[in-house]
Order: sequence, then structure tokens, then C-alpha cells
Amino acid sequence: MFQSFEVTARPEQGPPRLADLRAEMQKAGLDGFLVPRADAHQGEYVAPHDERLAWLTGFTGSAGFCAVLAKNAGVFIDGRYRTQVKAQVADVFTPVPWPETSLADWLKDTLPDAGKVGFDPWLHTVNQIKQSTEALVGSGIALFPCENLVDRIWPDQPAPPMNPVKPQPLEYAGERHGDKIARLAASLKDKGCKAAVITLPDSIMWLLNIRGSDIPRNPVAHGFAVLHEDTRVDFFVHEDKRGNIADHLGPAVRLMDPDRFLAHIATLDGPVLLDAGSAPVAVEQTLQNAKIDIVPGDDPCALPKARKNATEIAGSAEAHLRDAVAMVELLAWLDAQPPGTLRETDVVTRLEQARRASNALQDISFETIAGTGANGAIMHYRVTTETDSVLKDGNFLVLDSGGQYLDGTTDITRTIPIGTVEEEPRRCFTRVLQGMIAMSRLRWPKGLAGRDIEAVGRLPLWQAGQDFDHGLGHGVGVYLSVHEGPQRLSRVSHVPLEPGMILSNEPGYYREGAFGIRIENLLVVETAPDMPGADTHRKMLHWQTLTYVPIDRRAIIAEMLSEAERDWLNSYHRSVAEKVGPRLGKSAKTWLDAATAPI
Repeated sequence: MFQSFEVTARPEQGPPRLADLRAEMQKAGLDGFLVPRADAHQGEYVAPHDERLAWLTGFTGSAGFCAVLAKNAGVFIDGRYRTQVKAQVADVFTPVPWPETSLADWLKDTLPDAGKVGFDPWLHTVNQIKQSTEALVGSGIALFPCENLVDRIWPDQPAPPMNPVKPQPLEYAGERHGDKIARLAASLKDKGCKAAVITLPDSIMWLLNIRGSDIPRNPVAHGFAVLHEDTRVDFFVHEDKRGNIADHLGPAVRLMDPDRFLAHIATLDGPVLLDAGSAPVAVEQTLQNAKIDIVPGDDPCALPKARKNATEIAGSAEAHLRDAVAMVELLAWLDAQPPGTLRETDVVTRLEQARRASNALQDISFETIAGTGANGAIMHYRVTTETDSVLKDGNFLVLDSGGQYLDGTTDITRTIPIGTVEEEPRRCFTRVLQGMIAMSRLRWPKGLAGRDIEAVGRLPLWQAGQDFDHGLGHGVGVYLSVHEGPQRLSRVSHVPLEPGMILSNEPGYYREGAFGIRIENLLVVETAPDMPGADTHRKMLHWQTLTYVPIDRRAIIAEMLSEAERDWLNSYHRSVAEKVGPRLGKSAKTWLDAATAPI
């Protein structure tokens, strides 16, 4: 099993660890210290070595941070984790709604007599520290770069990962890494830059057509890179990880030890492009101290990586069909089990077994979320031996999962009724489905960003006075991170959607202590065909669906659907039957035929 059900952090461990950290703060002459959920590469996911936030507080979410003061310790969490954090942290920590409450505002309220707050310059981006510093002007509170105090008190901190790096074959990448480098180097020269510093692991993996396994569930390796305008690349990766990639990379890519990274970038000819949204403060400080001109700009790999080529899209489509077979086999099996006979862990185990049956699964793409009843209202719920619950009659099961395959990354959520579910949860389910259908059917003018269209997936819930506290969708990589930027369906996303981008479409609804609902498909942006009577000068985009798994009709109140919504659902289910049915065994095929019958 890739997934385990062990308890990885306990609330009772927090108070003594917090006391030890405060003692270190006092020794260092600090009034506070920031503990983020981040590593030196600023990706969303971190290796066990970098799980400092979870180790200190018990909170295991994928975003947030803790601000520790002498008498207060705030755990800053966004809307996805406000239920989860209550069960994971001791009462010595105070959950803080974020970003509604900024770090600067909280510090000014809780440290009114001013003070010195330390932070590890490797674990915070340039923008994060800049924004907080500017907001603290006049308060007497200073943010001060220093050593990591958590590392001083963590006696059994895991060692940094040293897993081997492997080439990603051209048959999956669709473009030679030399061609990618040349294309991006030319763009760099056009911007008047001599080099770009790249710190995000998935960007480096994409650029060099390599993959790793330093981070669970994400096929990336830790490292740094410098892209030069003359098409040279300096790749800073530990010698133990290199394997045989030198032959794959060729002479234009120089392999160097990560310990030389800062000293090396201090010798660069400027101007140097630096992404302040992902680069750690330590990198900016090094360039500034060396008096090298910095040009602020986006990671040069971000948008090209997001625009999937034809090979990547075809591979993703095949990966989703392969994954759909596993999902349908699981759903058919689940449907045959009487309510009250299974636990959440049984479902997670069976699903992973179904995915492994193809012999193509490299890993799961994240820890499978299988929450029934009240657990379904915890958006990023992870079942453990202590929380494992029985699937009881009348409850929903929220099943959010995915797989990592050489040709694609999958992410799918289905909400499954166990036995007979009451009308009110089914009404909520139908509204979520209506939002998902509305986004799936959408055509929109080229140039719009996620923030411009995200509300479409919320409208049915809004009309009922309901909503959910996460974005409608995130970008997805191709055998890379299941959460990929910069594309998002979010109120804060200003990046225009472009053909080739893969995103999730996942509206939801959560009633704390009662139930949760989420329905998710992955979609790829395409140029929409012309329509009769349309403006000829106005280019339009639309979605092509990648995910083909039935949506449980037993949870739908059919009378709430419009004719267009019914037509979409029936058409989608016909496609599921046509694309997935021939790949199934006899019993699963029989189940699928019934599950995709018209509504």
C-alpha cells in the first residue's frame, strides 16, 4: 500500500514542543518565530524532513503556518482546514482564519509593544516577507531572518530525501528538453535577462524531462536550477540522486552540488530573472548582497508547463481511462456491500488495489480522502486507525483520490450515497451537480482568467444561500504535481486560461458535523468551434472532459434538473459507457450499464 492509516501527529505532543521552541526564542533574543508549511523549494508538498508545522502543532494540512510568540501561538489556516484544525491541535494553539486575518494584523494585535519576529529565509518567499514587512511599517515589529529554531529542538528529524532521479521518456513528454531549454532561453533573452533562477521542483522536472521521488505522491526531486540565455543550465542536485541522468541531460546541463548554489548565483551576470512568488528570501538576499540586478518575473517554466502539448493531453486522456476502470471496479464492488459492513479504510485499500491491477500505477497522487458522515465535511480528511468510521445507512461517502501514471496524473471525486439518504442532503448534492454541469458546459471568451468564470460553478448553491470555502478548481500536471499553478478556477486567479491547460472542476458543499459533498472531473481547455451567428472576431474557449466515471444518480433529485442539465448528464453517462465499458470485466460492465442509464 502507498497509503497508510497511522496517526502522524497528536495534539498532546504540541505543548511540550511549543515550550521548547519558546526557550530557543528566548536564547536567540526573539519575541516570535514563524513556522510555515514549506521547504526551501516552496512547493505545496514537503518531505518528512520538512514537516515542521505538523511536528510542532499537529496540524497536517497542506497550507498554513504558525506564528509563535511568548504567550500566543496562532495557527493560520484557510477555509479548507477550519474543521480539521480543531481536531489536530492542542488548546495552546489558536486557529486563525487566513487570509481574512493577515499575519501583520495578527502581530499588531498580539504584540502591541513591538518586537523582533524571526523567520528562516529559506522557508518564506520574497513576496510573503515583503508584504508582511510593508504592512508592519510603523508598528515597531520587525521580521528578522535567522536559523531555523524548530530544527534545533527536533531530535529525530528525518534526513533529507536522497532518492534517484530518472529520465522522463520523450514518448510521454512530447518535447525534447533541449528544445524546451532553447525556447525558454530565447524568451529570457527577449526580456533582457542573462539568467533565471528556478527553485520550484516541478518546473525543473518539466524543463529537463526528469522525474524523482523526494516528496511522497509527487514525482519530483529536490534541487535548484539556473537557466542561462545561451541555453546552458546549471542543475544543483545531490550527487547521490544523479544516477544516469548525465547521459540523458547532455553537456549543456551542468550538474552541481546544492551546497554550491548560493555561492554560484552570487557570481552570475545580471540581470537575473527571479520569481518573487516562489523564490525564497535567501536567494534574493544572496543576489542583492552580490549587487546583481534582479528582474522580477514569473517562473519561466510555469506557463509553458501549464500549456500541455498534444502528447501530454493524449497521455492524460489515456491515464484517465485507465484510472476510470479502477474507479468503476471499486464502485461496483462498493455497491454490492450492505450498509454497515465496511469502514473507510476498506474503501481506500480496495481502491488502491484496483488501481494497482493495471501494473501502471507509480503512486497515488495524494492521500485518498474517504470520509463518511461527519468526516465528509472535513475537506482534506485523511482516515487513520483512530478516525476510521463505518459506512452507515443514510450517509454520504466523499471519495476523493487519484493516481500517478507515467502518462498522466488523475484526480477524481465522487460522492456516494450509502443506503437511503434523506432529501435535504440530496438537494444539496443536486445543487453541487448543477454547478459542476454549468462549468462543464461553459463557453467563454479567450483572455478570461479563473476568477472571471469561477462563480458559474457556485451559482446553484448561491441561489439557495449556500457556498463552499475552497476554490472551484486547480491546475493539474502530467505525471507531476496534482496541484499545479499558475492556472486555477479561483476568485484570486488572474492568469488567463489557455488551450492545453488541465484543471479540476470540483464544487462542493459541507455541513460540519453532518455530511460533505464534492463532485470532481478534470477538464482540458480547448479552442471552441465556431457557432452559427457568433461574433467572428471573438475567439471562444471551452472544456474537453478527461474524467469518465459515473455520477451516482441515486443522490440526485431529478426534478431539480433543467432539460439542458439532464441532457448533459445523460450524454456524459453515454460517453462513460462507450469509453470505459469495453475495458471492464463482465460484472463491472453490467454494473456500469445500470449506473449510466438515462435519468
